[in-house]
Amino acid sequence: MKKEFTRRDFLVSAGKVMATGLFLPLGSLAIAQKTSFAQEAAKDIAWEKVWEGKEWGFVVDTSKCIGCARCVMACKQENGVPVDKEVYRTWVERYVESANGQINVESPQGGLGFEQGDETSEKQFFVPKLCNQCHNAPCTQVCPVGATYKTGDGVVLVDRKRCVGCRYCIQACPYGARFLHPELKVVDKCTWCYHRVAKGMKPACVQVCPKGARKFGNLKDPESEVSVSIKKEKVRVLKPDMGTEPHVFYIDLDEVVK
Repeated sequence: MKKEFTRRDFLVSAGKVMATGLFLPLGSLAIAQKTSFAQEAAKDIAWEKVWEGKEWGFVVDTSKCIGCARCVMACKQENGVPVDKEVYRTWVERYVESANGQINVESPQGGLGFEQGDETSEKQFFVPKLCNQCHNAPCTQVCPVGATYKTGDGVVLVDRKRCVGCRYCIQACPYGARFLHPELKVVDKCTWCYHRVAKGMKPACVQVCPKGARKFGNLKDPESEVSVSIKKEKVRVLKPDMGTEPHVFYIDLDEVVK
């Protein structure tokens, strides 16, 4: 049984952090949230210029997903997520409706372990999941040390040097998109391959999808692929009642998917 992370556990972790001097004044913390990724990636990059006029968005067309899970493997390989561990930055779920109307949701090995579907089912389809890079991200609000922060172009990242592994953000995420890295012992999640995006490249999962079920682009550009898709197609987001304002939009998403 997974041990529940208690208030006492957090206080112990916080005490260790304070002992090492990682807590910053509020003003410094706000600066750290904006600059920590830039400092880690490249000190000479003018990030304000990179962010100018950009707000990234993601579109998933569920009618095109075939459940091949190439995206899952590409993500693991690109981002150093242990292949032999049950942790995923992105995963694929299969929804199977039986003759009596019962819905079964499965995602063996994040989708890498799918076997042939049930031929007797009334309906089955696949739904890729990933971090929603929320505009109102609850994970950034609960992090006690500013390790989780949002970039100027709307992507939520984790500063591994600052993260203490308290798991508050894991509990706060309504999409189950975060996990504790089994080797690094810090929180990890999908970043939309920000190291690639910052260089003008597409996320690895978008690049390898054989059916074009995943699309990525600038929401502030009305001519971008994602903007056009959102305008023309019937799209919706996951858990809209949470008020997180996700930046992942789904085309033809069945109402049973939450």
